Amino acid sequence: MNKSLATALSLAFHPLLVPSYLFYVVCYQLPVVAQPALPDRWIVLAVVFGFTFLLPALGTGALFWFGRLDSLLLRERAQRPLPLLLATFSFAGAAFLLHQLPFSPLLSRIMLGMAMAVLLTLLISLRWKISAHGVGVGGSFGLFVLLHLTNAAGPAGFWWLLAAAILALAVLGARLALDAHTPAQAWAGLGLGISVVMSLVAGVAFL
Repeated sequence: MNKSLATALSLAFHPLLVPSYLFYVVCYQLPVVAQPALPDRWIVLAVVFGFTFLLPALGTGALFWFGRLDSLLLRERAQRPLPLLLATFSFAGAAFLLHQLPFSPLLSRIMLGMAMAVLLTLLISLRWKISAHGVGVGGSFGLFVLLHLTNAAGPAGFWWLLAAAILALAVLGARLALDAHTPAQAWAGLGLGISVVMSLVAGVAFL
């Protein structure tokens, strides 16, 4: 994979953007969520985008502005704990808010799984540079595996699962092409995302 394509994939599927993509698919492309009603699902996307992208991105930008980070790319493991801590609180805030609103329990359970994955990424990153990109695409793949195996997503579930698998491999390949991670770090991130999301989403009412 050439560096330009690898960079584009890394940016387009940044871990802070993946939740918004995933919730869009769940709310608008798959027959999984009964509540809220279709016209009100923009509220879900607004909450997810605000708490999982805008707040962590602005917080990371502020850390960089005040000299607490040397780069917004966070290539060094030592640069990651504070941004990941901010992301953990933001993701947890989104899970709490979705739980309080009269929405499908699946939505808050997905968000809780993501928050747990970010927290574990933070804890692991204190000692080892696990791939956050891998965690993000792994979580998405894990959710689509569950939806397909339970037939909750209908016939479209298989195609979204296939797309998630291809995307996960492409993103991992991009991170390796950019020398951002070793293969072990990339695959560990993928495994962490899959295992955390599947364990927390499993058992929700629609399953």
